[in-house]
Amino acid sequence: MTDHIPALLERLDAEEMRRDLFHIAKDPLPCRSMVHTRPGASKPTLYEADDFIAEKLVGWGYDVEREACQVQAYRRDENKPIHHQYSAPHDDDPWYDAFNLYAMTPGSELPDELVLTISHKDSQSWLGCCAGAFDNAVGTVANLDIARVLREEPSRRTRWHVWCNEEHTPWTSAVTAERVKASGMKLVAALNIDSLGGCERADGDPPANVTAYATPEGERIADLQAELNERYGLGLDQSKYARPFPNDDDGSFVKAGMPAAAIMVGSFPYDEPNYHLYSDVPENVDFDTQLRATQLALATILELDRNGLPA
Repeated sequence: MTDHIPALLERLDAEEMRRDLFHIAKDPLPCRSMVHTRPGASKPTLYEADDFIAEKLVGWGYDVEREACQVQAYRRDENKPIHHQYSAPHDDDPWYDAFNLYAMTPGSELPDELVLTISHKDSQSWLGCCAGAFDNAVGTVANLDIARVLREEPSRRTRWHVWCNEEHTPWTSAVTAERVKASGMKLVAALNIDSLGGCERADGDPPANVTAYATPEGERIADLQAELNERYGLGLDQSKYARPFPNDDDGSFVKAGMPAAAIMVGSFPYDEPNYHLYSDVPENVDFDTQLRATQLALATILELDRNGLPA
């Protein structure tokens, strides 16, 4: 049987992702936050980003669901180390409706089994307006371009593309995890796409990706990604990292009792020098690395849909 995955990987578009990233992390949207509204705009930049994502998805034929989640903005504590200056909001700080966005494709053969990709679309609320290009505009547009490529692709298992919020609190991926748990579906895997290419690299270093996990099931996702990187000649310096406890948006699924979850990230422990700084701008993104990592994410989704999680 002919393997159709290589042809689908070729349909990913680095230039499309570049345009989308500059749109949501520079012009017209300088950030994606509930606490920043552009001059002359009628809604916060996070809502404008939601509209941009939803409009593209609808144009490709998806029904888009917006799920309201209550969040607050983090406060900033300049006494903390520079990359970690967020702190908990006060009890009387404002609450906002931040939305999870869903684009869903029902499975034709195994509709009760779910392959889920998730990316947080918001930028750092404690900085007011920070571009958050690596963290996580790159993952946002990668998930979006994967959805574009898969818009007419038959799916054996049910497939969800989810855009959540992690730079406000509480993390809204927890709402998605509880929704999956309540649905009764079997989560085959949750793949968190975050900060692709984010690492400090010297000239000539190969493009890097790390798959981090906190469970044996997550490690199986990492091992599958290493195999797919080789099978399809993606050229990534692919590695895996066993984290001591579940965290980030993939961790929301582990904490909810669904252990098949992992995160794709440019480095782990994360060493992108502009992490959580105003200097995390689109001009620093290596779109060749982003394309290769996005191809790996797409290949993983397709393999999981076709064959499930390897034993």
